[in-house]
Amino acid sequence: MKNNIKVERAKLNITQSDLAHAIGVSKQTIHSIESGRYVPSSVIALKIARYFNTTVEQVFELEEGD
Repeated sequence: MKNNIKVERAKLNITQSDLAHAIGVSKQTIHSIESGRYVPSSVIALKIARYFNTTVEQVFELEEGD
């Protein structure tokens, strides 16, 4: 699963720690999601999208084989 979290964070000039704190997860969780090693739960995906004031589809994208 691809994601645009890093791009969205850059737009707001926030760190992984800032995002993690805002949605109630660890910095390591955000790092793992950004690097594609961890697929977030639907609740975490929704919280991330809400934080960026966008849709889940704008943040996350299924890849071939997902």
